Amino acid sequence: MSKFDSYFLMKSDDAIEYAQYKLPHFGWDTASMTCKEIGDGNLNFVFKVQDAQGHSAIIKQAGDSARISQDMKLDTDRNRIESEILILQGKLAPGYVPEIYFYDTVMSACGMQDLSDHMIMRTAMMQHKVFPKFADQISTFLAQVLMGTTDVVMDHQEKKDLQRKYINPELCDISEALVFTEPYNDEKHRNNVFAPVADFVKEKLYDDEALHCEVAKCKMDFMTRAQSLIHGDLHTGSIFINEESTMVFDPEFCFYGPMGYDIGNIIANMIFAWANGDAAGNKEFCAWVESVLVDVIDMTMTKMRAYYEEHVTDTMCKNKAYMEYYLDTILADTAAISGMEMIRRIVGMANVKDITTIADEAKRARAEKICITAGIDYIMNRDAKKNGKDFLAVLTNAIAAVDAQ
Repeated sequence: MSKFDSYFLMKSDDAIEYAQYKLPHFGWDTASMTCKEIGDGNLNFVFKVQDAQGHSAIIKQAGDSARISQDMKLDTDRNRIESEILILQGKLAPGYVPEIYFYDTVMSACGMQDLSDHMIMRTAMMQHKVFPKFADQISTFLAQVLMGTTDVVMDHQEKKDLQRKYINPELCDISEALVFTEPYNDEKHRNNVFAPVADFVKEKLYDDEALHCEVAKCKMDFMTRAQSLIHGDLHTGSIFINEESTMVFDPEFCFYGPMGYDIGNIIANMIFAWANGDAAGNKEFCAWVESVLVDVIDMTMTKMRAYYEEHVTDTMCKNKAYMEYYLDTILADTAAISGMEMIRRIVGMANVKDITTIADEAKRARAEKICITAGIDYIMNRDAKKNGKDFLAVLTNAIAAVDAQ
């Protein structure tokens, strides 16, 4: 019998013992093993286990409730889902996700590659670091993983099997509440609204029925349109990065939904990075982020078009006019989600450090108003966004509108 034959939440000492138990082939130097809990997300516990001989691994365990709220109970099976998704994504886009060594359905834990030579991208963005290869690398990941799991290219039965396997209702329920509902009404009274923008939020978000209608349309699309196996939470806190490499992790919100959800999350979080750099007066960093906004959109769509043309299997979808229609819907979804992610991270219960760490209240208020203004434009005018320049123009116009107030 092992202590790991039944589930319990591990501490650092347990994670050391667990690494020895699950990864004996590493040849651990047990006398020098150390462990640090490094999780900075809302749902999981993440342990870095290493020894003095250079061996290291990440042990990630799913808790049975959210770290941000004990009232938010969760199914720990999400760790299995995450592990299987990373294995699948690694096949579709080799070199863009960490290697999974094992996953354990009893302890709801997995062991994965230690990426200590990378940084969490949000941390890097808040230090205003520039990564010239990022747009090319993330667009390759998005195109290959998202297009590679659609009905357009997959056997339809195999796609439905994946859809059934990764339906993920509990974490979808969180997104449905925190992204598509509460930012527009605070119905559960848990929004975090910065006091200097409270009146702005009420006018622009809570009281706008036309906006609510468009968000409702997008919410129903999110809930019912099983287009692609999406990551479901692809922000800069879910990306490891260095000058040569971009690695995506933490896909526990993964399910079959509109692929624009993932692309839009990237766009929104790059705008948060821009807002932080702008508040600090770092023009060079902001110029790089602006170029990334354009390139991520244009490169992703170019690569998706190429992937579609090369891999399309559905007879009816080989129609060229349909392909253009299909790609346009992805762009519209991307715009809408860019807007909703920006809004929910400003006023919802899960804010982003890029914004909340802006110390000057006036600069933070300006940044929040820019994000909300841009977010509304992305949602309300989503069908008009056809390329990267259109996406950048939304930010430029929002800056001008806020500064003119």
